[in-house]
Amino acid sequence: MEKIIAIQGVECSYHHMVSHAYFGKNNQIKPCLSFDVLADSLAKKESDFAVMAIENSIAGSIIPNYAIIGANEFKIVGEHYLDIQHQFMVLPGQDISEINEVHSHPMALLQCKVFLKKYPHIKLVEAEDTAVVAQRIKEKNLKGIAAIAGKLAAETYGLEVLAESIQTIKHNQTRFVILSNQENLNAENTNKASLKFELDHKRGSLATVLNVMSDCKLDLTKIQSLPKIETPWRYSFFVDVTFQDKADFDKAQKLIQLMATHYKVLGIYKQAEL
Repeated sequence: MEKIIAIQGVECSYHHMVSHAYFGKNNQIKPCLSFDVLADSLAKKESDFAVMAIENSIAGSIIPNYAIIGANEFKIVGEHYLDIQHQFMVLPGQDISEINEVHSHPMALLQCKVFLKKYPHIKLVEAEDTAVVAQRIKEKNLKGIAAIAGKLAAETYGLEVLAESIQTIKHNQTRFVILSNQENLNAENTNKASLKFELDHKRGSLATVLNVMSDCKLDLTKIQSLPKIETPWRYSFFVDVTFQDKADFDKAQKLIQLMATHYKVLGIYKQAEL
């Protein structure tokens, strides 16, 4: 049955590539030019699932997206790692000395800092998406402006790649989560969970929770704190753990719930391959 998948960006964006890799190509894509629009689409049930970047191996966590997941109480039902290869692309027939501006998503610009420093004459301009810039350059015939996007965008919009794989660290991966309004109905072979909770301001409170996870044979793969805007100097913790036996996770849950407040399981799903 065809699904409606909300993605941040347009066709040929990295989110689109993840959607194809995770769900296959026989689904309907709903482009969203911001993560807030993506969240609205899923919350209003205009989409069945949403693909959302959550962290990058170079630039780190995308903090606002943790807040979006928590505020909307979305469920994480899967994840996917994508090797990000950024290309510097322009309308054909131009030299890099003729380029005055480069437009791309701020995360992409950050990941290509070392390359871009070689060309101080080029102004960096933040955009809402990588592939949408490539599309805009093609449709408006914009000379003197480059895009940083994936190779698929260059091929689709007929742009020339002047420099390949310009990201500072060549092994550059982004982790994407698959979001739904419902819990994962395919509970078989799950071995990873995402949690959210709060702790009182007591010495060693976080260390105690982490010790419980260790004692219950959980492997902590991610911990991210996020300030509670309405309550200064209090934080929510977003935690990812993996487990070999679901019974170990269930045991840890019972103990953590006694120590933490506002405890929520954001999702239980299968760990993606790196």
